[in-house]
Amino acid sequence: MEESVNPTVQLGPVTFNLTLLAMSLLAVLMVFAFVYWASRKMTLRPKGKQNALEYLLDFVLGFTKENIGNKYIKNYSLFLFSLFLFLVVANNLGLMAKLQTTSGENLWTSPTANIAFDLAMSFLITLICHVEGVRRRGVKEYLKAFATPVGMTPMNILEEFTNFASLALRIYGNIFAGEVLSGLLVTLANLAFYWYPLAFGLNLVWTAFSIFISCIQAYVFTMLTSMYLGKKINGEE
Repeated sequence: MEESVNPTVQLGPVTFNLTLLAMSLLAVLMVFAFVYWASRKMTLRPKGKQNALEYLLDFVLGFTKENIGNKYIKNYSLFLFSLFLFLVVANNLGLMAKLQTTSGENLWTSPTANIAFDLAMSFLITLICHVEGVRRRGVKEYLKAFATPVGMTPMNILEEFTNFASLALRIYGNIFAGEVLSGLLVTLANLAFYWYPLAFGLNLVWTAFSIFISCIQAYVFTMLTSMYLGKKINGEE
């Protein structure tokens, strides 16, 4: 099953996917709104919304701190926290609704259900890891790691490409498959009225399972990012 067709706009040689841009912006705004709301009027003894925010932050730090290390975790905690929240929201947006134009263009989807978006996000994470590795360790020491030991240089370089690809393909496969099956269940419900109860029940079960998988994928993506980043900035320490 092919990915849905999204409306686009051409600006010179660059084509912008309007649905992906809108959904990405929506995910960012939802994360910002939640953090802004939960961080207002914070107290020394947290309660309610502050508890929820601090729990999420502690949760992210819990599974990334060991990879980053005590020395640098404070420098990257907000980056990893923001990445995790963005992915949780972005992965689940496509499960909330289905919106199309009369011509069949999709107006609502999870950004991470698009392979181009996932590849771009994975490339950005890879670039950040390399830049931070050079910044923390220096160019000479950073490049030296690729040739240590000398015989492993090709494998070390290949590892960079496999890390990049695995980040994108893992999240794309899971999120796209979830949206595809949800769409098939909606199609089943529209075939005839007697299919509706079955499709409705299956869709409830699948939606709950998809939310769980989407959150797991956000966890895995963030954890792998912390592993790649930690390896770059810490070297063999």
